[in-house]
Amino acid sequence: MSSSFEKHQKRRLISSYFSVVLSIALVLFLIGLLGMLVLNAKTISDNFKERVVMTIYLNDNAKEVEINQLQKSLMLAKYIKETKYVSKEDAAAFMQNEYGEDFLDDVGYNPLQNSIDVNLKADYVTEQRLDSISEATMTKKFVAEVRYDKDLVSMMNSNVKRISLWVLIISGLFTLIAVLLINSSIRLSIYSKRFTIKTMQMVGATKQFIRRPFIWKSIKLGIIGAILALIGMAVVLYYVDKTFAELELLRNPIMIGGLFLGVFVLGVVITWISTYIATQRFLNLKTDQLYY
Repeated sequence: MSSSFEKHQKRRLISSYFSVVLSIALVLFLIGLLGMLVLNAKTISDNFKERVVMTIYLNDNAKEVEINQLQKSLMLAKYIKETKYVSKEDAAAFMQNEYGEDFLDDVGYNPLQNSIDVNLKADYVTEQRLDSISEATMTKKFVAEVRYDKDLVSMMNSNVKRISLWVLIISGLFTLIAVLLINSSIRLSIYSKRFTIKTMQMVGATKQFIRRPFIWKSIKLGIIGAILALIGMAVVLYYVDKTFAELELLRNPIMIGGLFLGVFVLGVVITWISTYIATQRFLNLKTDQLYY
C-alpha cells in the first residue's frame, strides 16, 4: 500500500516537473522566435528596399565611354549597392521570354532603349534620394529618362515604420504574458508542496534554508526548458535560412548568439524570481490559510 502510494506520488511529481519544463520551453521558444523577428526586421525590410530598381534609359547615340563613365561614377557613390547595364537586345530577349512571343516581328525594329538598372542601399531608398539621383542623372545629355516606382517606395517606407512599431508593441506584451505563464506554472508546482514548506518552517528551518532547494530545482527545470527552446529555435532558424537564403539570417553570428544567450538567461531568471516569490508567499501564510 505504501509502495503504491509512493509510486503514485512519484508519478505526480514527474508529471508536474514535465508540465513546468514544457510550459517554460514553449514560452521561451515563442519569445525566441519573436526575438529573431525583431532582430531581423531591419534585415528583411532592407532586403525588400534593395530590390527597388531605378532604371536609367540611354539615348541610342550614347557612346560606350560615356555609359561606362556613368556606371563607374554610380558605383563609386556610397549610396549605390549595384548597377547593371542592360542592352536593348537583352531587354528584347527578356520580353520575349517573359511574354512568350517575339514582338520584334510585328514592329519590324527594336524600339527598346539601352539602360542601366540601379539598386540603392536600403538606408537611401527614399523618395528624396531617388529624386535627387534622378535629377542629377538627367543633366547628362545622353540620358533619355530615369524611372522608378515612386508609389512603391513611399508605401514601403510607410509600412516598414508601421510594422516596426507594432512588432515592438507585440514583443512587449508577449514578454509580459510569457513571464505570467511561467510564473503560474512555477506557482502551481510550489503550491503542491505548501504543507511541506510550512512543516519545515514549524520545526525551525529558516526561510532561506527552505527556499534554497525549491529555487535550485526550478532553475534546473528552467535550464532544461531553455535548452529545449534553443534547440527548437535553431531548427527554425536553419530551415528559414535555407529556404530564404537571400535574407542572410546567419550573417551576424554575434547577434544570433546574443539572442540565444538572452533566451537562456531569461529562462533561468524568470524561474528563479517566480520560485522566490511563490515560496515567500507560502512561508508568510498562516497554517489555517494553506487550505484555501
